Amino acid sequence: TTSLFTRGSESNHTLVMINGIAINDQSVTDGHHDFGQDFIQSIQTIEIYKGSNGAHFGPSAIAGAINFITSVDYSNSYSLSGFNYKNNSANLNYTKITDNGWHLNFNSASNISETGSAIAGGSEYDGSENFQLNLNTQKWIKDNLKFKSTLYSRKTVTDYDGSATDENGYVSDNRMYTLQSGFEHISKKTENNLIFHYHGYDRQYENSGFLDEYYSESLVVKSESKNIFSEKISFGYGSEYKYDWGSFENRGSYNASTKGHVKNLGLFSNIGYKHNENLILSLYGRSDDHSTTGGNQTYKINLTKFLKKFKFSLTHSTGLRNPTLYELYGSDNYGIKGNTGLNPEKSKTNELSFALNIFENLDFKSTAYKAKIYDQIETNSAYTKHENQLIDINQEGLENEIIFSRNDEILSLYNTFSKSRKTNGQAQSRRPDLVYGFNYLKKNLDSPIGPINLNLNYKYTGKYVDWDGSKNSKQKSENLVDLSLSKRFSSNILSIKITNLFNERYEKPATYTQDGRNLRVGFKKSF
Repeated sequence: TTSLFTRGSESNHTLVMINGIAINDQSVTDGHHDFGQDFIQSIQTIEIYKGSNGAHFGPSAIAGAINFITSVDYSNSYSLSGFNYKNNSANLNYTKITDNGWHLNFNSASNISETGSAIAGGSEYDGSENFQLNLNTQKWIKDNLKFKSTLYSRKTVTDYDGSATDENGYVSDNRMYTLQSGFEHISKKTENNLIFHYHGYDRQYENSGFLDEYYSESLVVKSESKNIFSEKISFGYGSEYKYDWGSFENRGSYNASTKGHVKNLGLFSNIGYKHNENLILSLYGRSDDHSTTGGNQTYKINLTKFLKKFKFSLTHSTGLRNPTLYELYGSDNYGIKGNTGLNPEKSKTNELSFALNIFENLDFKSTAYKAKIYDQIETNSAYTKHENQLIDINQEGLENEIIFSRNDEILSLYNTFSKSRKTNGQAQSRRPDLVYGFNYLKKNLDSPIGPINLNLNYKYTGKYVDWDGSKNSKQKSENLVDLSLSKRFSSNILSIKITNLFNERYEKPATYTQDGRNLRVGFKKSF
């Protein structure tokens, strides 16, 4: 399981979407998205939004949101990479434009990875096999009306460890599928969208003779309208109806189960006012009517000011996370029961950002933020049910980046000072206070074999607190370096990538070892 802690928040505080529609798995106990199952060959773009974004995207965007975008890729190609027959990947992309105007895009990929034991000091081999399929279709029905459709499916079979001692006989079969279809109407001053969405999860875990099963399905209908009223005013509005169903059954030494459904109707709107070329005010609002938590509102206010080479931005925003089906209706053999009287978790974020164009090819960006997450849903002290606790999470930080670019060369230097603490002073696990590094990209670098492209990435992650098997303790910092080289030969690209160049040995989470140095050779053919 791979988690994401946006600005130090919990792993279930980041909403994950495909093309703007949430793809949450309702059979997950705490509502987080497992990024360990996502292999991105079929994804065209990844958008990242930090801070409370309930007014933009709805429930669960309590600390941020990530949007995977799939679209027609017109670069027909296939590629292979790896370092042996047990560690490799393959990808195929093909697009066909028919005589009657249909754009049909087929993208598939497979990944095989076998490494040493995930548990530090373990003796067995762990691994994963992943398969993806993405079909994208679009057609202009009229000059300003387009039909779009996306089918995305993935299957990941993974060896996993049941505990710090159990290493063999544990296999997960994780399947996910998504279907989206809709219409996009575009004119000079308006853009209207109507999307029909379905996704499902089918996960099974072979648990040393027992089978744990998780199922989840979601239906979504979303409509949105964006309008330009005048040179100074733009506005938008829309609605989103979402129905979620899920169930799971744990068997064996740990027994837990749940089954149920929830529905949510969201209405949202926004308005932008451009006072002049240097001052813009934006207002966003959303109201959600949930089947158990009732009506809840989120909003966002942004003021942006341009002053010569400076850009200043002030933002205040809110977010919420509704309880999961397990928190509402679940039970386990410890006696913990669901609670249909739960309120949603909520958040408030304040941000101050500015950007400065120092020179023509040198830019500096900085964001200071302060956030509070409250009404957290946790198990009560008696371990009888889930309740909204009074322990809040306070977050504050500073994110900086300097970007130098010229011709075929880009250098980015960044650092993040981040502090995430509960109101009792307890630090959040696996969330370091300091991260910094750089990314250097150089195209057409001279070499004995002709021009090559080089990408060098360095990242330092500071010390952090984590559970080491017996207690929370400080974990050491990490210095990771990745190097990539690629060379084009006509329509072919040959690449070499070295990850963890200096063979850093570390555990993340604690007691789970990560890979040392790896060398991958890749080949891509365009046709």
